[in-house]
Amino acid sequence: MNKLYVGNLSPSVTVEDLEQLFGERNLPAAEQVLLKTGYAFVDFPDQNSAIKAIETLSGKVELHGKLIEVDYSVPKKLRSRKIQIRNIPPHLQWEVLDGLLAQYGTVENVEQVNTDTETAVVNVTYATKEEAKVAIEKLTGHQFDDYSLNVSYIMDTDAASPVQAPRTRRGGRSSRDQGTPQPGPSGGFGSPRLRQPDFPLRMLVPTQFVGAIIGKEGLTIKNVTKQTQSKVDIHRKENAGAAEKPITIHSTPEGCSSACRMILDIMQKEANETKTTDEIPLKILAHNSLVGRLIGKEGRNLKKIEEETGTKITISSLQDLTIYNPERTITVKGSLEACCKAEVEIMNKLREAYENDIAAINQQANLIPGLNLNALGIFSSGLPVLPPAAAAAAAAAGPRGAVPPVASAGYNPFLSHSSHLSGLYGVPPASAMPHQHSQQAQEQEVVYLFIPTQAVGALIGKKGQHIKQLAHFAGASIKIAPAESPDVAERMVIITGTPEAQFKAQGRIFGKLKEENFFSGKEEVKLETHIKVPSSAAGRVIGKGGKTVNELQNLTSAEVIVPRDQIPDENDEVFVKISGHFFASQTAQRKIREIIQQVKQQEQKHQQGAAVSPHHSK
Repeated sequence: MNKLYVGNLSPSVTVEDLEQLFGERNLPAAEQVLLKTGYAFVDFPDQNSAIKAIETLSGKVELHGKLIEVDYSVPKKLRSRKIQIRNIPPHLQWEVLDGLLAQYGTVENVEQVNTDTETAVVNVTYATKEEAKVAIEKLTGHQFDDYSLNVSYIMDTDAASPVQAPRTRRGGRSSRDQGTPQPGPSGGFGSPRLRQPDFPLRMLVPTQFVGAIIGKEGLTIKNVTKQTQSKVDIHRKENAGAAEKPITIHSTPEGCSSACRMILDIMQKEANETKTTDEIPLKILAHNSLVGRLIGKEGRNLKKIEEETGTKITISSLQDLTIYNPERTITVKGSLEACCKAEVEIMNKLREAYENDIAAINQQANLIPGLNLNALGIFSSGLPVLPPAAAAAAAAAGPRGAVPPVASAGYNPFLSHSSHLSGLYGVPPASAMPHQHSQQAQEQEVVYLFIPTQAVGALIGKKGQHIKQLAHFAGASIKIAPAESPDVAERMVIITGTPEAQFKAQGRIFGKLKEENFFSGKEEVKLETHIKVPSSAAGRVIGKGGKTVNELQNLTSAEVIVPRDQIPDENDEVFVKISGHFFASQTAQRKIREIIQQVKQQEQKHQQGAAVSPHHSK
């Protein structure tokens, strides 16, 4: 990808002329120069020097009285889905560029090229050749402030291969994308950034040190981002008057740690000079759903980190959380060196928990198509499926930092608990259940969910605060039935609400049990759920010879049991027991509700037929 085409050359130009030009412009010596009449092919040692040659020479330098053109040399058969965009303003937000790129097609991958130029450069892969072609036509010359974008095809080796490598949609991962996302510096760009889930380091810093961290004309923070190859967002405009401001660092784990160390060092030096404080603790923000796994059973993980690093670590109370503020503050006290060691260990634990959650989502999300998982907060991650309006609404609710107006593919702690989003489903709930009419989809359902007795206090919360917030968030009635005896192992939670409300309420209860360590870090939360079905539908749920219930279990991965010899209650209903992880249980519930609906419709038709038939006999 370092071979360049140099065009519009005078016939009198020699190889020596070109080599002299490269030397004058401080370009590295070309590995090979192949001169033809009117043009030449030049091989540079690396992509960085090739980009520098294009940016400094093309349309800017005359050679023997002619303005030369310089661009990548890409054979037509290799001009496919990959393009390079140069001269991007260094202050441009990633999200703005993402939104622009998405206007011309599905973006599979965006990778920033680490260059010496002041402006940024990215390599973009579109899903199709046609989309890449349109992007080149539309983006070439596109103006951002005083910057005009330059766009070229770059070599797409997949295009020449008869068997193309597996492609992934935006936000996905292919076998070729095994690196770690590394967005660029504050407000702009840095080193290679791949389209993969991004897990940033989130810090809280005293407001009085924000100016020192930014530096005069932003020079200090620019130095941090350049040296650590990180993207550092200082949310200084958020929470006016607050004593602390959040900082979000996007990079590799090593890059995040390096940036954290530099920021701590800057604050310590500023404190020494101003004599404002003796000790500056490290404060890390983490989504509550990850914190339980950081603490570990009986606090073992945290104690181990404290012992190995010589630090004192405390975590903010659960009572500080609300539906809209899912982050807890991890405070680390000790020497700068000790705090940096602790940061590495803490982030390793949080990152591992996050990756486990991502894996769980990837495995289970396909079970219920069309669901907007962002609205739930079952997992620690915010999946990039929110429509822009919903993302903006979530930003308004986020108490600790800016969320871009376009939903990004990275980790977003503010999207997980936004109750006022545009519905649980990406489409209206009825559309996610094609076998039900909208009126039927909004019928009130009752579900009996069984949780460990020791989890009741955590679910209720202090003075009932958590269960009230949960009920409001889900739009459901949530009640805990009295214990049948003092030593029962499980308690029954009665949830009443629409299908959407059920999904939200049950999802957050599953998530709460995971967060509070009632299940080990790698153990899946599996609960038993009971729903009532008309006794006339119980046989349909079982099927002939148990065929339907077996198919249901194979499809959903849940255990479904219709206990035999049940006596129907006063409403002529019996229980169906469902056991499994959240997505399995939800899928089984929906399938059983469909069967119930079908039975009811058949009974109504039969009753209507019976009512009409006497008139026909006359």
